Amino acid sequence: MKTKGALLRELNSPWAIEEIEIGDPKAHEVKIKMEAAGMCHSDHHLMTGGIPMAGFPILGGHEGAGVVAEVGEGVTDFAVGDHVVLSFIPSCGKCKSCRAGLANLCDFGAMLLQGEAVSDHTFRIHTASGENVYPMTLLGTFSPYMVVHEASVVKIDKEIPFEVAALCGCGIPTGYGSSTRSGDVRPGEDVAIVGVGGVGTAALQGAVIAGARNVFAIDPVEWKREQALKFGATQAFASVEEAMNEIGAATEWGMCQKVIVTVGEVHGSDVDTWMSITAKAGTCVLTGMGNMMENQVTLNLSMLTLLQKNLQGSIFGGANPKLDIPLLLSMYKAGKLNIADMITRQYRLDQINEGYTDMLEGRNIRGVIRYTEEDW
Repeated sequence: MKTKGALLRELNSPWAIEEIEIGDPKAHEVKIKMEAAGMCHSDHHLMTGGIPMAGFPILGGHEGAGVVAEVGEGVTDFAVGDHVVLSFIPSCGKCKSCRAGLANLCDFGAMLLQGEAVSDHTFRIHTASGENVYPMTLLGTFSPYMVVHEASVVKIDKEIPFEVAALCGCGIPTGYGSSTRSGDVRPGEDVAIVGVGGVGTAALQGAVIAGARNVFAIDPVEWKREQALKFGATQAFASVEEAMNEIGAATEWGMCQKVIVTVGEVHGSDVDTWMSITAKAGTCVLTGMGNMMENQVTLNLSMLTLLQKNLQGSIFGGANPKLDIPLLLSMYKAGKLNIADMITRQYRLDQINEGYTDMLEGRNIRGVIRYTEEDW
């Protein structure tokens, strides 16, 4: 079918809304009529080359929610009319990682940036002129329709608003799980959250819900610091340097048992700074993405050893998408997790460049694209 999508044709160029052709669902695939798509910083990394896709043009978007419009042969877990979230990492449930309880490291993840469909390894999305299109993480939520493998689809409660549900395709599980799973925040611990955008605000809430004693929010944007206090942060600071003495005083100079790094762009030169506010035997969880081509890190290895600190990578917050996405949405429904107030602004698809400008200039916790009758 013909539809439209936000494409990148080269690095450092704006998103362009173009006509695209998507295939019908094949075996174990599902067609989704999209309702909402979250605007995550990771899609901006496509523009800068920080996340290198296998080619151009790229169909962006990896965070979204919608309604099942059609199912392919062999699909038994979904039916037309189901409300679903698109998980940016598929979960096959069968590979060694999934069987080991590491669904966020599913073997299907090896194909996330290649552009080829999981089901048959062909390019299923094309431009009006017939060019192959590379969808972000096998999805491409910056389009009002998509066809995806069932491993990337999670059924949800129909009472959940789509704009809320969309954020659970990436940002909410990634942030919340960075605190509660990858970071394993325990009651009474002191926690620092470095970067309080969408993922960081979810991490902040995860730390609060886990029972942290102090939650220190660190972000250069004053408005985000103000929002962090509303979401439960104990104190907020513009930088680690500014926070150092206050964190020391509040923790009797023990510093933070857990430091969760959720900045929009990670630089290796900053790692030792984050480790400096990490306690003895504490853990610094690195959730934010850096440029995949960067491999230089500043880290005092002696202090890492002598103080027995841990530097922990985290993808998708260590989540099991098929399990954790419905659980997090049930917490939202019960009033235990505030997702709605994380949505700062909603945009039309043709406002996508405005939305990313707002994100980069610190005006949003999370922007959401909302699809309407004009798009379908």
